[in-house]
Amino acid sequence: MLPGFQTFDEAMAYLDSVGSMPDADIDLFEAALAMSSINHPGVLPDKYRNHLERLSEDFKIQHTSLMGEGAPDKLETKIKAMADVFTGRHGYIGDDFRYNDLQNADLMRVIDRRLGLPITLCIICIAAARKLGWPVTGVNFPAHFVLRFDEGGARQIVDPFQGCITLAAADLREILKKTMGDRAELSASYYEPASNRDTLIRLQNNIKYRQIEAEDYQGALETVYMMKRIAPDEYRLDWDAGVLMARLERPAMAIEALERYVSKVPSVKDKHDAALLLQELKSRLN
Repeated sequence: MLPGFQTFDEAMAYLDSVGSMPDADIDLFEAALAMSSINHPGVLPDKYRNHLERLSEDFKIQHTSLMGEGAPDKLETKIKAMADVFTGRHGYIGDDFRYNDLQNADLMRVIDRRLGLPITLCIICIAAARKLGWPVTGVNFPAHFVLRFDEGGARQIVDPFQGCITLAAADLREILKKTMGDRAELSASYYEPASNRDTLIRLQNNIKYRQIEAEDYQGALETVYMMKRIAPDEYRLDWDAGVLMARLERPAMAIEALERYVSKVPSVKDKHDAALLLQELKSRLN
């Protein structure tokens, strides 16, 4: 792992290095911290690294304590230790009241406030648990990022947003229907682990969508550029950049981004849609 960054320039360089790393080498917490720190110049990141170390140590101490009280050496004991510490001791919980507040997707502010989105809370739990070698990963469940624990043939889905409760299939089905409609049904693909890079992209997409809703197109474009640093081969980001450039009345730059997208996108329909937008933008320049 690369040495930790401290300054704005070092954080940007760190994110560029993430873009060329194999996924397994990406430090999820450190990369999310770098993206957050860029919005907080002058705030030293070591405070947040130290907090993560404290969380991880508290997970370990509580797990040992539960085992000493006779709890079995099973997955459920690790999950209870996490819940006792993350929500019980440190007070982390999902922000239901101001869900769309951009602070909920900003790792530094989430740690400061102990409030966040499902994905930011999961990133903190994953990072603390991985320091102990616990078998946890993120899951790209639709509209609600969750944790997946696998050990000894057992699997549990855990939701830090709701206090690190364990979710059964019925709970997940209810979440799915609320976000995707009454006809939506669970799919095996919804339980697949999210890669580190995909997790970071999903985190930044949360920010981008809220910026677009607020018509902050310049802010959304800067978020897309941030994602390009960590995922330079993600062609869908060229589409995002092109559309945002068009909204910002920068047709020449929009055309450049969209032409990159068209050269990479595999879908014939998506190529066609981009070609129509390109035709419209080019007509503005004539």
